[in-house]
Amino acid sequence: MVKLNRRKAIQNISLGFGALSISGSAFGKTISQDFSRTFSDRLKGNVNHAVCRWCYQSIPLEEFAEKCKSIGIKAIDLLKPEEWEVVQKKGLSCSVATDTFASITEGFNDEKNHEKLQKQYIELISKASHAGVQQVIVFSGNRNGISDEEGWEQCAKGLAPLVKHAEKNNITLIMELLNSKVDHADYQCDHTPWGVQLVDKIGSDSFKLLYDIYHMQIMEGDIIATIRKYKEYISHYHTGGVPGRHEINDSQELNYPAILKAIVDTGFKGYVAQEFIPTYEDNLSALKEGILICDV
Repeated sequence: MVKLNRRKAIQNISLGFGALSISGSAFGKTISQDFSRTFSDRLKGNVNHAVCRWCYQSIPLEEFAEKCKSIGIKAIDLLKPEEWEVVQKKGLSCSVATDTFASITEGFNDEKNHEKLQKQYIELISKASHAGVQQVIVFSGNRNGISDEEGWEQCAKGLAPLVKHAEKNNITLIMELLNSKVDHADYQCDHTPWGVQLVDKIGSDSFKLLYDIYHMQIMEGDIIATIRKYKEYISHYHTGGVPGRHEINDSQELNYPAILKAIVDTGFKGYVAQEFIPTYEDNLSALKEGILICDV
């Protein structure tokens, strides 16, 4: 498999349950074409299911939104402003807004990025509010020798005017926790306690964390205990199989039903978005499988 880069993908995007016990590849081959007709009716309703667009960029967005709707998905993550209305017309929400300027590597921990990012994000927050989109993603940026203390200070300083603007517009800014071990070398917000410290420093309900289960398993493990401990700091979740960021079935090391039960038990009412790169020939079969696994 060719390893995909999410940042480039976002920039290039154009306008019976017993099966869970069998192998992922078998599931992908045996799932019925007609299953989607009753699929959403079988979901328990405890999880607000979403999916990240970039993992399915080969499917035109309008078609993808229709397919998502048919299997009980309520929202699509990481859409740009010109894409929001496309999914909204299909009865879905944009769960996390982004745009091409959003940079994982050049973020708010470096003062030289503040002026440019503030101008761009103020506009994005306003657009999101007007369109009824409730969350906007932000990134710390790479360390480049920046200490934890300086990173917290600069992120808080750079985000301050955006948080105020978000408060006025009923928007939540979410900073994603990413691993710096495999996928995003040198990224600063790479441990939950680092992100928690920043949330405390900013001190606003309009700034929270995007807890990516795949990334945090790689960096620190202890997923369920961490979710329980820091539940008030988390506004959004991403999934992904470890290792490899592929399907979340029994081919990988995480117990997603147990993790999702822990999330539900915290009283979480936000979105849980599938963010794995499918390997099945039928990508949507992989997505259906992921939804079933997470539907606790």
